[in-house]
Amino acid sequence: MAKDEGYSVVSDLIGFLNASPTAFHAVDEAKKRLQSAGYEQLSERDDWKLAAGKKYFFTRNHSTIVAFAVGKKYVAGNGFHILGAHTDSPCLKLKPVTKVVKGGYLEVGVQTYGGGLWHTWFDRDLTVAGRVIIRQEKEGSTSYLHRLVRIEEPIMRIPTLAIHLDRTVNDGFKANTQNHLLPILATLVKAELNKAVGDNDSTENGPQNDGKGANDKTGSKNAKHHSLLLQALIDSTSSDRSLDEETGVRMVALFDHEECGSDSAQGAGSPVMLSAVSRVTSSFSSDPKLTDKAIQRSFLVSADMAHALHPNYMEKHEDNHQPKFHGGLVIKHNANQRYATNAVTAFIFREVAVKHNIPVQDFVVRNDMPCGSTIGPILASGVGIRTVDVGAPQLSMHSIREMCAVDDVKHSYEHFKAFFQEFSHLDAKIAADAQVS
Repeated sequence: MAKDEGYSVVSDLIGFLNASPTAFHAVDEAKKRLQSAGYEQLSERDDWKLAAGKKYFFTRNHSTIVAFAVGKKYVAGNGFHILGAHTDSPCLKLKPVTKVVKGGYLEVGVQTYGGGLWHTWFDRDLTVAGRVIIRQEKEGSTSYLHRLVRIEEPIMRIPTLAIHLDRTVNDGFKANTQNHLLPILATLVKAELNKAVGDNDSTENGPQNDGKGANDKTGSKNAKHHSLLLQALIDSTSSDRSLDEETGVRMVALFDHEECGSDSAQGAGSPVMLSAVSRVTSSFSSDPKLTDKAIQRSFLVSADMAHALHPNYMEKHEDNHQPKFHGGLVIKHNANQRYATNAVTAFIFREVAVKHNIPVQDFVVRNDMPCGSTIGPILASGVGIRTVDVGAPQLSMHSIREMCAVDDVKHSYEHFKAFFQEFSHLDAKIAADAQVS
């Protein structure tokens, strides 16, 4: 990839981030980009009539989205080449009754969502974004509308306590998330915000908010990977000719609720993935056995983020597994299946990198430390699909401000796009479960 093209991907990512303060906004932005690239929207409530060589997507709850392109040489039972990520991130979500009055201040009642580094939310300019369901009365009839909401200006802040009132704070700051993590509204916007978040003591007639705070209008932190995944899918299917020799289905699946366990109707623990594979397969054949066959021929790249080596905490990484900025995507391993990578899936993903001269790294958590997890093991165990867990190296994970390297944005995009282009040919040469004479 030329330098200008690489930085164009980075610029595009920044645009996606700025448009995506919540999972709902991220899916909405993804939907717009897919439609502009010729993808047709489907509804899970309708019958699907699919055709080889065509491109489709569907959403669930407007916070999960699945996009796929069917190869022109696809036949039922062939595999799916999938990039998976999630649309949510740790944040503060509005409670049903948001109005809190204390000491003459108007505050906003919030819930902690996911495993955030909550101390990083203090003394930051914050705003509100999310989704509302609106009841509309017109000419004697009632309709209910889904609308995305975003207040552009910073309107609230969670202030820290002055050091004069807590002289021990630098010995170890630990906030009580119930008492100390309530944002205070700017006094000049009380009236306006009361209309936006509900100036009421009951939720009966108030807006049904599922919003989350977004600092400095920079967008949702989790959007990094799913923007790159979508762009890789779009670019790898940007013309009919690019699908001419494809025998499988190229897919990107982006799930909500990963940060709280994926157990929801639109999470990775739901039937969304299995249903998508089954419905595509059955659109081309009525033989139910072909879905199982397709799953065994499929491959999932679970793309989250990875722990970059921190120069101030070198002891947190073992010497042989120290992912660094600018070093490319990290293949994540865990013998206890907190990551779903195995020898075969790691080899396939690494071989894609070798063929395209793309850097790649490895990570294993120290034996004396717990390990995080991803959608990878959830989908691998729930669907039965071969999976590799990967991620770009990152500092300040789950902070309100995370860090990654510009070069690794380019490396990620290149690697994901190469996966779509190479997988069918590469997988045909690998037979890990074949009989050996």
